[in-house]
Amino acid sequence: MAIDEEAGGQPGTDQPRMGFFTDTSVCIGCKACEVACKEWNMIPEDGLDFTAMSFDNSGGLGADTWRHVAFVEQREPLGYQETGVGRPEGEPVDLGMPSFERPGDSTGADERGEFRWLMSSDVCKHCTSAACLDVCPTGALFRTEYGTVVVQEDICNGCGYCVPACPYGVIDKRADDGRVWKCTLCYDRLGDGLEPACAKACPTDSIQFGNLDELRERANERVRDLHDAGVSSARLYGDDPQDGVGGAGAFFLLLDEPEVYGLPPDPVVTTRDLPSMWRYAGIAAATLLAGVSATFLGRRRR
Repeated sequence: MAIDEEAGGQPGTDQPRMGFFTDTSVCIGCKACEVACKEWNMIPEDGLDFTAMSFDNSGGLGADTWRHVAFVEQREPLGYQETGVGRPEGEPVDLGMPSFERPGDSTGADERGEFRWLMSSDVCKHCTSAACLDVCPTGALFRTEYGTVVVQEDICNGCGYCVPACPYGVIDKRADDGRVWKCTLCYDRLGDGLEPACAKACPTDSIQFGNLDELRERANERVRDLHDAGVSSARLYGDDPQDGVGGAGAFFLLLDEPEVYGLPPDPVVTTRDLPSMWRYAGIAAATLLAGVSATFLGRRRR
């Protein structure tokens, strides 16, 4: 089920469509978004085991992980990635973090190995054309007045049709009750005029919440600033209304290819071909019926 971009969040209303812009170039991997999401939404813990994947202990999005901070280690030069690019000049902000010497500062340039760390906070994309909405038989999934996609847990019957329908693998079933869960973009907070918990908790404004059109303009300006600063790898992901899901309600600024962050390079709404599939099935059924009828009538004439 798609929404009209021109009509805003919901057809027939003046409410603009709201969403997330995640600027991964300023993500510091603090996981404040993960913690805030769990605390506000009372999400069960998703395992505290060491995964041997850097500091990534959650592994990916799921029924009990609605925000996931990825840590991507690369043998690549850091390049010029100044977090203040495109931001007002001023004194550095003290985040209360402990100070330490950066790895490699005490070694010479000839001995220093190339290394960089990409960090990104992933979340449900709240697609314009949402396959999960299309396949839900009970209406548990619905489009809010803000243009977001929310699961009503008291209506979900646990059929699981939406799980394989999501092109991003976001929506997931909870093992203990069989129902599906995902990010609601803090629908309850929006109703009270508050921003989502993850965006509120983000200390670097990597996660930005607001009017989706305004966020897209801000994101394009940020990409231009990064390119001017020499970060040529900066690109937007999920911002294009002409892509396979009609544009995402939560989009990202990335510093490498989407696959590096565990994102599909060219996502397509999985229900796109349903109309043609039903049409072909109807044609096949009609052909079969015609053949059976012709056979039956031929026998009667004998």
